[in-house]
Amino acid sequence: MTVVFNAKLIIIAFYDFSICHQSSVIRQLFHLIFNTTNMPIIAPSLLAADFLHLQDECNMLNKSEADWFHLDVMDGRFVPNISFGLPVIEQIRKATKKILDVHLMILEPEKYTEAFKNAGADRLSVHIEVCNHLNRNIEQIKSLGMKAGVAINPHTPVCLLEDILYDIDTVLVMTVNPGFGGQKFIPHSLEKIRQLKKMIDERGLQVHISIDGGVTFENAPSIIAAGADVLVAGSLVFKSPDPVAAIHKLKEIG
Repeated sequence: MTVVFNAKLIIIAFYDFSICHQSSVIRQLFHLIFNTTNMPIIAPSLLAADFLHLQDECNMLNKSEADWFHLDVMDGRFVPNISFGLPVIEQIRKATKKILDVHLMILEPEKYTEAFKNAGADRLSVHIEVCNHLNRNIEQIKSLGMKAGVAINPHTPVCLLEDILYDIDTVLVMTVNPGFGGQKFIPHSLEKIRQLKKMIDERGLQVHISIDGGVTFENAPSIIAAGADVLVAGSLVFKSPDPVAAIHKLKEIG
């Protein structure tokens, strides 16, 4: 007990120091020790970044409290838009040591899994709607040393994940129709998150619930309360006059 008490006194002292010196690492450590809830993982979506100044955007995220870089890859076939691919991810990999969370909105993802690993992906999510052999897709991702995720569209029920939950690290819940940034959050998504959280808890699993689409400061508390622990935010971060402050504000929700 004495050891714990003294350790907390040390953290309190460092926290006071951090207030003066703006040490986000020490502040996060303080919250992890004293808060009853964990702070959410914040994964800014670079789909909303300024690609003319991508290095600057990466530098900003490196200095911020962002945990992951979220990278949306679109092929213009599965979704009605084309974003970016392997060459851009390779350059982003050089610009950061933070986790690259790659979301494939493409057909036949198995053809490119190894290429995305080589480009620098740490986490790779594929859509259940395009995988005829989902377990095989997940095994392929994990065999390459990446964390595996399954993404679901707004119309896809979470019950379809029942048998794959044991094999994955993340469920990426699309809370807007995939393909474009800046859309509004679909309200019924909160019930889907609750259902998914219940499924995960009943099985005693450690699976992240990641929310992608329409996250705002107003709805983020409800999203976290429903069971999500990863917030993907594009426009909210990159269109903000102070992206670092926006990320900090999201990080404090929980």
